[in-house]
Amino acid sequence: MATLQYEQLLDSFLERAAQQEASDLHFTVGRYPTMRVDDVLLPISGTNLLTPEDTEVLASIIMPKEKKEVLQRDGEVDLAYHFKERARFRVNIYRQRSFVSVAMRLIPSKIRTMEDLNLPPVLHEFTRKTQGFFLCVGPAGHGKSTTLAAMIDEINHNRADHIVTIEDPVEYLFTQDRAIIDQREVGIDTLSFNAALRAAFRQDPDVVMIGEMRDPETIAAALSAAETGHLVLSTLHTNNAAQTIDRILDSFPGEQQGQVRSQLALTLTGIVSQRLLPRLEGGRIPAAEVLIATPAVRNLIRERKTHEIDLVIETSIDQGMLSLNRSLADLVKRHEISFENAELYSLNSSELRMLVSQ
Repeated sequence: MATLQYEQLLDSFLERAAQQEASDLHFTVGRYPTMRVDDVLLPISGTNLLTPEDTEVLASIIMPKEKKEVLQRDGEVDLAYHFKERARFRVNIYRQRSFVSVAMRLIPSKIRTMEDLNLPPVLHEFTRKTQGFFLCVGPAGHGKSTTLAAMIDEINHNRADHIVTIEDPVEYLFTQDRAIIDQREVGIDTLSFNAALRAAFRQDPDVVMIGEMRDPETIAAALSAAETGHLVLSTLHTNNAAQTIDRILDSFPGEQQGQVRSQLALTLTGIVSQRLLPRLEGGRIPAAEVLIATPAVRNLIRERKTHEIDLVIETSIDQGMLSLNRSLADLVKRHEISFENAELYSLNSSELRMLVSQ
């Protein structure tokens, strides 16, 4: 097949993904081109099984020259891909069993509001902060980047701030409103998250958004930025608030953990942990755990009692906190999701059953 035919084929796949609002698109040798729609993997109808040549050429069309060199050297590469004026994709191209595979995440062109996303209203409070450290956590593919984009865009429309984002790759493209927004891509605009964060101190930012905290150096720089009067927002692949705090502390050597604990207790504003669940009427809807860094929470962090945080969340509903089980139970009672799906995501199914029956 000629390259032009492959380009037309790729366009048809991306068009289908955009039309059906797929979250992801996969090209793997020996499988049909596959979309993820409402969290279910579906082969694209009318297509053939992909050969090694197919995935190699499709990947080659997507990658600029410098990214091909990274794939050759490292065996995987991240990039963003623009599909006409229709959509953008966050792409990971990687080798498996010596073949090339492609995973593409659809990034909607329109940044949705927190109301559009059905996020807890308390998240508006975090966007009004002028300094501190906010984290959105959860498994991969459960909307963390989308939540942060909604929060950044809310700041953009309400405050005359300087916002610097550090991403790998840049995902949502913001249209500047009241804020100045500079979006820096790791590997193109800067060498690393850590280097970009250190440089940010000289760029007069009010708000810094870090796509992902991948190493202790980046976490330390983020805490320092929050400590020195900036609002810092980021993500981590953790399951809940208590685990997030432990993961941050455990990423540092023992002799540094005391200082990091103090910084975290001082700067943390909140942690939102979210899961996207299949909606009964189609699509997906988030269930969320919300931790607000009250004086009681800060003391638990200082005193190494993070195991008590779950209880604080459960007993602080009046302060805006929310447990994952209460969020799941509420969605079941509103007939948004099935009890069976809620139970799959619950960490305590017997408590969930009790909350649903109340």
